Amino acid sequence: MSNILHLIPVPLGDSPNEAWLPQSVQQTAAHLRCFIVENAKTARAFLKQMGTDAPIQEITLYQLDKHGTSKQQIQQWLQSPAAAEGIGLMSEAGCPAVADPGAAVVAMAHDLGFTVKPHVGPSSILLGLMASGLDGQNFCFHGYVPRQTDDQARTLKLWEQLSKKQKQSQIFIETPYRNPGLFDSLLKTLEPSTRLCVARALTTTDEWVRTHTVSQWRNQPAPELNKHPTLFLFQAHA
Repeated sequence: MSNILHLIPVPLGDSPNEAWLPQSVQQTAAHLRCFIVENAKTARAFLKQMGTDAPIQEITLYQLDKHGTSKQQIQQWLQSPAAAEGIGLMSEAGCPAVADPGAAVVAMAHDLGFTVKPHVGPSSILLGLMASGLDGQNFCFHGYVPRQTDDQARTLKLWEQLSKKQKQSQIFIETPYRNPGLFDSLLKTLEPSTRLCVARALTTTDEWVRTHTVSQWRNQPAPELNKHPTLFLFQAHA
């Protein structure tokens, strides 16, 4: 067996491959005959659009369930005959295993002595942080914010206090259709001097990134965020 796990990036939105994926990574992915994926339908569509050396119907896709896939199942996939020439890992989050359940696959690959090969591609967390102007030396990604209004407000205030105390950028996301509500909550909850960045639809034609203080945000029209994948970042003024 080749015993190589290739971490293959996927698009963050609707944009041509050449805008975000190096040709060498496309060639590597095209050669693979086996993948572990989060969603077989979207993974198959991406592979078809990118182009593969073998017919799509001859490519094996194992679907990872972040709640239901056992370590034993992952081990079987990695050691299956279909993976003999190497196996790819693709997520729904841009870069595999970053804020993504694919980390369990990578951990098992290391336990089995695999070579783990990360490939260059878009991470919304890093792209948003790069474009925000906030502290890139000390930051924390929290994942999703709580949905309940009271819990959400308490959590945002806690993160703001943490940001102020540790001089740390706070990064988080929300389900796209809830973005407008979260934006409103941020303006109501955070201190006027806190710097808030909104990074919408990164790498796509709808990409839009702005950083202002909360006070400045309150004095301008709200951005169009509904149903757009959006990253939120803020840093409190110490």
